[in-house]
Amino acid sequence: MTAAAAAAPPAHHVARLGERLHLQEGPIDLVVDAFGPASARTRAFGRADAAFDGLLAGLARHLAVLRRPVDDRWPADASPTALRMRRAVASFGDHFVTPMAAVAGAVADTVSAALREVDGLDAAYVNNRGDIALFVTPRRPLEIGVVTAVREAGIEAGLHVDAASGVGGIATSGWDGRSFSLGIADAVTVLAADAATADVAATLLANAVDTDDPAVSRTPAHDLDPDSDLGSRPVTTAVGPLAPAAVDAALGAGRRLAEDWVREGRILGALIAVQGRGVVCGDHAHAVRAADRGHALAEAHP
Repeated sequence: MTAAAAAAPPAHHVARLGERLHLQEGPIDLVVDAFGPASARTRAFGRADAAFDGLLAGLARHLAVLRRPVDDRWPADASPTALRMRRAVASFGDHFVTPMAAVAGAVADTVSAALREVDGLDAAYVNNRGDIALFVTPRRPLEIGVVTAVREAGIEAGLHVDAASGVGGIATSGWDGRSFSLGIADAVTVLAADAATADVAATLLANAVDTDDPAVSRTPAHDLDPDSDLGSRPVTTAVGPLAPAAVDAALGAGRRLAEDWVREGRILGALIAVQGRGVVCGDHAHAVRAADRGHALAEAHP
């Protein structure tokens, strides 16, 4: 979110992408779909539009607070989306993180919460550029595409989400994505109870998937963006070809943290990919269907 967007948020844009709803304002770009009777879908899209209206302005009003680690100085008039951001990062207080790490997922959660109020829906999702809030019922599971490289954004695997899974949010992060990363992961996809939590966890896991190697280039975050909440921390700007041992080290670091978080109940699972190799962590490995079983997301550890 830029300073210009915070100063003068534009009017939000509403359109249809085929049968889906497209909501866009400033840096927020949502694709919404709902499944069920036509009347329920119509009500759901109306609820989504209403929930989206004013959302960016509510965040921009407290941008300075959202860009610093959570403390007791929290505005009493914070929006529901800002509160979701705060709750999500509070779950990871043992790491340096600001509420902005949860912004994309929290926006999706806010709109998804409005959809959940509509009677008769079988399932729905809100996709905020890859950070997805969803809900499913026993009547309708969802199939979610998974990427193994943020930059290429090609679907390399699918994830089956049913009502028994407990998954309400999926988020993906990587060194070459929209946000800065401290690590070298091509893609880290996290499954969690909500999208804001998945968003934070994906960011932190992507930071942890790292190795010290001359093929990795880094630059202080504030040199790339003076407003970055990462300050002088070195963020990854390029990753050259890595030796197998370096890939193993990076995947191992991410796997250990992900498995700790699964045991602690912070997340439900994670998929981690680095240069054509990867791991699946958590109880949802059986639900991952790789497009190519020889590709990165084979259900085995390096």
